[in-house]
Amino acid sequence: MEKTVSITENRTFRALYRRGKTAARRTMAVYVCKNRLKAVNRLGLTVSVKLGGAVRRNRIRRRIKEAYRLSEGRLKSGYDVVIVARSAAHSAEFSRLTDDLLSIAAELSLLEERHDD
Repeated sequence: MEKTVSITENRTFRALYRRGKTAARRTMAVYVCKNRLKAVNRLGLTVSVKLGGAVRRNRIRRRIKEAYRLSEGRLKSGYDVVIVARSAAHSAEFSRLTDDLLSIAAELSLLEERHDD
């Protein structure tokens, strides 16, 4: 991921849950807030133990991370993004994950406006 770094601090996750804008679909919920780094986004992924064992959770995490990576070029920079996986993410088609992520990004005004000249 070119312009994205990971969120690792618990306080950053908690701040996003508390103050961030939220949107959700069947497969995921997304929390977004502007950050001070204008050139990069910071991404955090949360997959609850309730969704299964480590193998299942890591598979869900990898699939959502790949959906984000493929959509990264269409997203605005300068935001903290936390994606919380829901139980439907495990059985969903990959295209569904990508579509859900892009529709949430559009709802939260995260998509870049494209100007085709």
